[in-house]
Amino acid sequence: MRLKTFLHPLVVAFFSVVIWTVQSPAATLKDTESATHADKAAIYDIVNIYDFEGFKLIQATLGVLSHYSYILESEGQALIVDPGRDVQFYLDTAQSRNLKIVGVFLSHSHADFVAGHMELVKATGCPIYQSSKSNAQYTISPVDDGAELKIGKARLVIRDTPGHVIDGSSALVYSPDKQEPELMLSGDYLFVGSVGRPDLVKGTTSAALAGALFDTWHQKISKLPDAVKVFPAHGAGSLCGAHLRDAPFTTIGEERTSNPYLQHSSRSEFITAVLSELSEPPQYFAHNAAMNMQGPELIDQQLSLPEKLLPDVSFTDIDKYIVVDIRDAKSFAQGHIPNSINIAIRGRFETWTGIMIPWDSHLVLCGEENDLIEAFQRLHRVGYTGKHILYSDWQKAGLPQLHNELISPENLYSAMQAGTEPIIVDVRLPNEWMGLRIGTVLNLPLNKLAELSAKLDHDNAIVAVCNSAYRSTMAIGIFERNGFSKVTSLDGGSEAWIHAGYPVYGSQTQAVVANAPRKIVPLPERICGSELQRLIIDLPNTYDLVDIRPPESFSDFNLPGSTNVHVADLINNPAFLTGAGPLIVVDRDGTLAMALAGILSQKTQRPIKALYGGLEAYWNLASGSHAATQPIPGNVPSAKPAMKTVPSQAPKPAAPVQQPQPPTRKSAGC
Repeated sequence: MRLKTFLHPLVVAFFSVVIWTVQSPAATLKDTESATHADKAAIYDIVNIYDFEGFKLIQATLGVLSHYSYILESEGQALIVDPGRDVQFYLDTAQSRNLKIVGVFLSHSHADFVAGHMELVKATGCPIYQSSKSNAQYTISPVDDGAELKIGKARLVIRDTPGHVIDGSSALVYSPDKQEPELMLSGDYLFVGSVGRPDLVKGTTSAALAGALFDTWHQKISKLPDAVKVFPAHGAGSLCGAHLRDAPFTTIGEERTSNPYLQHSSRSEFITAVLSELSEPPQYFAHNAAMNMQGPELIDQQLSLPEKLLPDVSFTDIDKYIVVDIRDAKSFAQGHIPNSINIAIRGRFETWTGIMIPWDSHLVLCGEENDLIEAFQRLHRVGYTGKHILYSDWQKAGLPQLHNELISPENLYSAMQAGTEPIIVDVRLPNEWMGLRIGTVLNLPLNKLAELSAKLDHDNAIVAVCNSAYRSTMAIGIFERNGFSKVTSLDGGSEAWIHAGYPVYGSQTQAVVANAPRKIVPLPERICGSELQRLIIDLPNTYDLVDIRPPESFSDFNLPGSTNVHVADLINNPAFLTGAGPLIVVDRDGTLAMALAGILSQKTQRPIKALYGGLEAYWNLASGSHAATQPIPGNVPSAKPAMKTVPSQAPKPAAPVQQPQPPTRKSAGC
């Protein structure tokens, strides 16, 4: 098959969350792609075990799919919630904790991965609890709105939560004798800082499901107490929503005040906001959803390699085979089968395969045995199968190979200085390219590269660039399949370029031209501690207050009504640019808050304010003589510290920090 039909539209918008931090002596650039290059991101791992009265909740993550699943345990019983297909993890965990698996709860028929419900039924004989609206083609124990389950001492009440899909369900979990739920297992209905995308169900309009999202929130979920913890099925980087924050759980109260979508009181505005964030979903989503609805075929959990193919020059025929080389970028550059595509196993291998490889293609994986075993096991997570060939066998057969000499940042910079550089093609999204780039470079996004490469001559020498070289190495194969012979990639990507100290350009780095005409420059406002104190006491809910300090500092003390926001999320999430009343940014000493307020002021007419002197100044104000006659609002410690900076032994807030405590480990799927 030809490349133009081979490449399905990519959903790389979800991988373009860029974290830009200026350090000394050089800056660093990170994205959601490079965050999943570690081995640990490719296996199920326990995020935390949360203790509640009468039960525990084990939260597991699979970083490469940004997937959260759960084991609810009580009195020796376990309920598995939204499991992945690699069920050995759940079986081993249950065995190690002396638990009997008594059921599986599916919040809906997932689209971004193949679920493990049938595998668990085979292994344990347990029932599957699922909405009767799911049209499941296997035996289920239907649970609809109001249905109750007992797992040991824990009581679960099921709530229909349509919006992401028609059959969406969430589970409210109660401790013994408690009238209010402790937590909500929300599936894909409600995420940390986002909601489930409503465009994955055939036969139902996206607007109708978005409206159901709105109605479900206002008529049902918003009525829950603020303290209810929310544990979703996905974290940051997931393709099932936009702008998910990098946190393993949230609360109803936090989402009520900070989730940008839930701030829309108008149904039409909510629908518009949700639909405006959507890009086309990967083509494999529809197939995975159908597999989960039908009941996925059982697989060998101890996977052996499928059929091995002998080297044959026909593998270079793009109309017969799609060869995916799973080795790293350097190995691929040193030699590879002509017309193959490099999707390295260290990274979001499953998702990129599902995005780039048509479902019914003749897929052949190329690599070496140990990595191939892992690759096929991981492809089962998204329903793909295929055959394989050893690259060493190809080499021994003496068949044709293509080579690319990766260009180092030093050599590329020298060529740019001399004016002898190749055509530099940045394959990231336009907003990434505009925000920061390594010079005068051509932007041909990877999702349009097959067609946009027609702008170039086949004899052009080309260097592909992205953040970490993961996408640019894929671009090499796309160019080669389109007839380009002199193409390579920037070794290490923009991360290596920045680390080497070479200049970058873009909207974040542009200098003011000295002779430019005078312009009106929107600047942020400063708000002093006493003014903010009066706002908190006298005019609550007339502003948005964001605290950009690290989570551990925020948990020590924080201002009432404030939300802990990561710097990158504050800069990149357009939801912060709108809202009634000003946006107030606070930090430790006011320095970074003022800088970020300046950036945001260039993007919006909304009033942006920074707390002058930061929380140090506010704390000094609150701890002075003035505080003797007036109550100190919120969670600011009542005793003045010995130092201006907040000591680790500083008094804790009067109000307890939310339980359970956030895990010490950060999600690999950001």
